[in-house]
Amino acid sequence: MTDATPPDVTTHAMAILPEDLPTAGSFFKPHRIVLLLIAAALVFCVVWFMRWDWLPQYLPRLGHGIVITLAMLFSTSILGFLLAVPLGLVQVTGPWPLRTLASGFCTIIRGTPLLLQLWLLYYGLGSIFPQTGIRHSFLWPYLRESWPYGVAALTISFAAYEGEVMRGAFAGVPAGELEAARAYGMSRWTLFRRIWLPRAIHRALPTLNGETVLQLKATPLVATITVIDVYAVISKVRQDTYITYEPLLLLALIYMCLTGILVIAFRYLENRIPTRGA
Repeated sequence: MTDATPPDVTTHAMAILPEDLPTAGSFFKPHRIVLLLIAAALVFCVVWFMRWDWLPQYLPRLGHGIVITLAMLFSTSILGFLLAVPLGLVQVTGPWPLRTLASGFCTIIRGTPLLLQLWLLYYGLGSIFPQTGIRHSFLWPYLRESWPYGVAALTISFAAYEGEVMRGAFAGVPAGELEAARAYGMSRWTLFRRIWLPRAIHRALPTLNGETVLQLKATPLVATITVIDVYAVISKVRQDTYITYEPLLLLALIYMCLTGILVIAFRYLENRIPTRGA
């Protein structure tokens, strides 16, 4: 009598097979050809009939703004995820005081606008710090700038949303796998590091992809506290040139390209992680 492990039907159904990938011939179907022609006509009209003579002058500023946007995105996403892991874990296994605090934190942050949180940090704490001893400390050269408040607000927001995602991911790991690891003699830290956390992250990856894209779309809010990201540069272009549509179209294209890169990177990461038993 053999003890065969049944395959994971759900995972197998979600796996991408070679026959599911698009072929070269699939792009030449009539409706897709029409869509491609319409897209090409729109691009031609945008390039030919709109004003782009201002673009060379502002290219260096746009490049710097994109760097600031990406730095804000990756720093806040990484810091927020590092906070989200203990927030999600304590809601699953922590004592009720910590569990209540973590749940309350996530509820309050997710229930209030990010712009309000950003302004409370910048105009609230930012106006209190000069009246304290911090003004004469080594922290003041940093706290007098606007970017630490933008990083703090976006990090807290990302941590709150992703903390709920990780709570569900930790709770969704099959209890049998954890029991098997304990029976194997793993310590609690080894079990968490080798079994529980990787399985939870694998479950949370699709949602993490969406949250990271939303985080990218939230970065323009830091322009309201004088952080010069790509949105602030485009706003400056509109003020200087009195041109409305061209800068906004370019901004939309930049965010679409960044979003596409993020989606492709996460898809690649998901495909690189083994899905058996997921």
